[in-house]
Amino acid sequence: MKARKDFADAKFGIFLHWGLYSMFGQGEWYMTNENINCHEYAKVAQAFYPHNFNAHQWITAIKKSGARYITFTTRHHEGFSMWDTKQSDYNIMHTPYGKDIVKQLADECHRQQIGIHLYYSHLDWTRDDYPIGRTGRGTGRTAGKANWPAYYGFMNKQLTELLSNYGKINAIWFDGWWDHDQDSIPFNWELPEQYALIHRLQPACLIGNNHHQHPFEGEDIQIFERDVPGENKAGLSGQDISRLPLETCQTMNGMWGYKVKDQNYKTARELIQLLVRTSGKGANLLLNIGPQPDGSLPAVALNRLEEIGKWLSENGETIYGTTRGEVAVGDQVVSTRKGNKCYLHVLSNELKQLQFSYQHKIKRVTSFATKEKLKFKQSGKEVVITLPQTLDLTDYIIVVE
Repeated sequence: MKARKDFADAKFGIFLHWGLYSMFGQGEWYMTNENINCHEYAKVAQAFYPHNFNAHQWITAIKKSGARYITFTTRHHEGFSMWDTKQSDYNIMHTPYGKDIVKQLADECHRQQIGIHLYYSHLDWTRDDYPIGRTGRGTGRTAGKANWPAYYGFMNKQLTELLSNYGKINAIWFDGWWDHDQDSIPFNWELPEQYALIHRLQPACLIGNNHHQHPFEGEDIQIFERDVPGENKAGLSGQDISRLPLETCQTMNGMWGYKVKDQNYKTARELIQLLVRTSGKGANLLLNIGPQPDGSLPAVALNRLEEIGKWLSENGETIYGTTRGEVAVGDQVVSTRKGNKCYLHVLSNELKQLQFSYQHKIKRVTSFATKEKLKFKQSGKEVVITLPQTLDLTDYIIVVE
């Protein structure tokens, strides 16, 4: 249970979607979106040489952002493995680059004491033995060659490599279960046995699965895609909220994988407020970056990391190690709690006062930044706090004790 608590306390991680798809600059679903033959697609591996990749630079920038862990795509739906796997030649070692990306990142995370979570796709648009689901239907796989026992064995051997050869792995992050969610006969992914394998290899390794369902037996993290828990604006997160540690994954811009035309980056203010709103739901934020084909992180993404880091260096006390607070006023105010302190995060500059119900007797109300006392009235459970005249901040934080 300590691993679950450590994860829940971390509050902020960085997602990294990187694979052959970055070479096309069209996002990580390019193969299936354009119905590209998987054998033609695979030829780009012969030109994959990310000469600017530097694990130390990546992890240093991520650590300065205040993130406590990364989640890296070891193998996405395209089927290409970013480590020295012995289960397939379709991997990073069979490129001009020829060096194990997962090892470099894992070693650097361990050096800098950043948690490492490994994303692993349950589906594969390239392998013939994977039973074709509702995606990847036009990628040129040979019909009639599906062999679930062979594919299941392949996955478990790859997971064994990842959990045996790269030191401590904090979590495995699965994706792709939904590829068979429209099958007329429910598809058996044999997850209990796979989860047991993971916990046998590394008992403290957490398991999350982006299946958009209520958590299954054996899972340690509940994932919400593109929404904070309890919201479903993107249509992927309508599931009930469990008692497990929660994580919201969201993109900095539009796509997960690198897309050259996608410059629609959220502002630093928007991203910080997303982190605050996520923390206010008691969840972690896993914020995505799509590295460029040369191995560098986009300049705008690095700028956003720096801005978030500055904010967390001053305000992290109100985020890290907190639990969900009991005060919320629409989208304008959320709260986090640590011990006897409730932190009210005012995300709107339009408010002149706060009115809310509160179960505890209040001793004092102060500004987190200035420590100045704020005027308040408490009548039974009803509280009114008078705010300063001008609020031009990303997040005005009030401490209620």
